Amino acid sequence: MANPYVQVLRTPHALPMVLAAFVGRLPLSMVGLGSVLLVASETGSYGLGGAVAAMGAVTTAIAGPLLGRWADTHGQRRVLLPVLAVFVASGVVFLFSVREAWPLWIVFASAGLAGACIPPVSSMIRVRWTHLLRGSHRLHTALSMESVVDEFVFIVGPVLVTFLSTTGHATSGVVTAFTLATVGSLLFAAQRRTEPEPHGHASRQGPSAIRTAGLRVLFVVGAAVGAILGTLEIALVAFADERDAMPLSGVLIASLAVGSMASGIGWGAIHWRLPLRLRLVGALSLLTVLVVPLLLIDDIWVMVPFVIVAGIAVSPSLISSFTLAELLVPRSAVTEAFTWIGTALGLGVAVGASAAGKIVDVAGANMAFVVAVVAAGVAAIVVAVFQRLLHVPAEHAAEPALAG
Repeated sequence: MANPYVQVLRTPHALPMVLAAFVGRLPLSMVGLGSVLLVASETGSYGLGGAVAAMGAVTTAIAGPLLGRWADTHGQRRVLLPVLAVFVASGVVFLFSVREAWPLWIVFASAGLAGACIPPVSSMIRVRWTHLLRGSHRLHTALSMESVVDEFVFIVGPVLVTFLSTTGHATSGVVTAFTLATVGSLLFAAQRRTEPEPHGHASRQGPSAIRTAGLRVLFVVGAAVGAILGTLEIALVAFADERDAMPLSGVLIASLAVGSMASGIGWGAIHWRLPLRLRLVGALSLLTVLVVPLLLIDDIWVMVPFVIVAGIAVSPSLISSFTLAELLVPRSAVTEAFTWIGTALGLGVAVGASAAGKIVDVAGANMAFVVAVVAAGVAAIVVAVFQRLLHVPAEHAAEPALAG
């Protein structure tokens, strides 16, 4: 059989779009960590750096659905370009405010504005795939590919920004992140032939995507997966630290992404017959089970393969959520729907990291994995209980096209 990913990339005008989007979304995994490293370098306070990064993460989560709704209404290009301009301007203010020790309110305000205006390329390219491949079995593969690319971004981005910030000037990481955002977003906006038509009046007058009951269930799923990722990031670093092996913390976090990437590639290549809502509850149930062993492992080299295995259920959960969102909401609100899931992920990461950090301080790294187990279990139960809300209208007609 022909490789399904090759078939997807052979879609007319798709490859330049994918390459531009890859560059444009790298800052998602670089700006927060780069801000922490810059602030810590200039002030000596990791606490202040974390607070500044948290401000950016919160405003990103809040602004995401609004930017998505505007893109549905006015078109991606007309929203992306002014948002990018504000992002760059606020980034410049942030850099100078940190370097020149301006008042803290300027540091936080500029970081918050930059966070709110991070170009939403990741959501926009998913909407473009639904526009290009709606009704084709290749759409499932395309959305799977995007989840794999997201995983790759969150492997490459932190490594790149850490290297730049620690081996060159402290500003190098943040400056590179903003430069990549600018170049990638401009290239992405230039791909006019893949851009869907704006929905204008229909989108502006219609209800918010979150009014769709099924999307509220998917919001819970996104928040749970985000909490799992936030928990694992903190708990794995603490686990390595407790064993005097901090240099291996990056190996543990990369292991999670490797497992998730591998499963995402395989998931997208399968021609599914099982309904999406059942796939989702299965993936979440599997995720719950696979995280439990992390509570019991004491050796760091034993932890690595178990983290890879735990990562296997992450991408399928996200892929199924994004695919369901595309089917459940009106076409005029797809961008907004995707950004709601992204918002849930961001909020979940913040909550999971905070809860895990507190448990690490009190009971140690292993006990912090409880947060991930609980989050996955709650999401699985919610999806199982509210299956009817995730039933796609005329599902038996739509699903074969999407799932082979």
